[in-house]
Amino acid sequence: MLIPGVIALLLFAYKPMYGLLIAFKDYKFKLGIWGSPWADQNGMAHFIRMFSGGDFIKVLRNTVVISFLKLICGFPAPIILALLLNEMRGKVYKRIVQTLTYLPHFFSWVVLGGILKMVFATVGPINMVLQNLGLNEPIPFFGNNTAFLWLIVGTAVWQGLGWGAIIYMAALSGVDESLYEAAYIDGASRWKQVWHISLPTIMGTVTTVFIMNLGQVLNAGFDQIYNMYNVMVYESSDILDTYSLRLLQDGRYEIGTALGLFKSLVGMAFVLGSNWIVKVLSHDEYGIL
Repeated sequence: MLIPGVIALLLFAYKPMYGLLIAFKDYKFKLGIWGSPWADQNGMAHFIRMFSGGDFIKVLRNTVVISFLKLICGFPAPIILALLLNEMRGKVYKRIVQTLTYLPHFFSWVVLGGILKMVFATVGPINMVLQNLGLNEPIPFFGNNTAFLWLIVGTAVWQGLGWGAIIYMAALSGVDESLYEAAYIDGASRWKQVWHISLPTIMGTVTTVFIMNLGQVLNAGFDQIYNMYNVMVYESSDILDTYSLRLLQDGRYEIGTALGLFKSLVGMAFVLGSNWIVKVLSHDEYGIL
């Protein structure tokens, strides 16, 4: 049963690593990857060009800002939703809420981007409601850098909210009901039951998901941003992935590959560093390694 998964992993995760050599070579299509000459004696010429590029600092800043805003706003949201759903006693209502929150995850950002452009347009329903509530001028969500930044973060949290809660709901389903009954007999309120029983039970899952999310710190959401941004908001939404796409479209494969390798190394450093910190703080109780 493991063979298909192992084959897929080797073909799609490990075999493409051979292409990382492009970052250290002056790639010539006719010569191929191995036949192309090395960039310089140390092979770091393309990394130097990448770091000294005029747009690199801007796109790195935008990527970090968007990623951390998504992490700060989006990481606790599924946990809160899972805890709230766990406290619901009406099964029908609970299933309806679960379905409605899961639903956005199954739409691609191509579809969601088109819908959101209509909903948040200056003449769209959101601005119409705001103007009816007393707002004098419509908010240019797709023309103002600050407004677009928060639109990106808010819609990303909304899209992944229900799907992210699934893993926490699964962890909560394993809690022994007798613990809640004993706490109730001892006079614990619903809030204290959540704080002293539910949260400690899923803490291992929470730390694991947090560590894995930190590994994606330089992935700000290419699909979402590419389908929603425009030249008016490049200053706040041009990220490493869109910058890399332009490099590849311009035929600068070496720098684009170097950028991808840089992202992977930073992600690995964040995972290993955060895992070490978590293991130290929890006295080896939590962690992924």
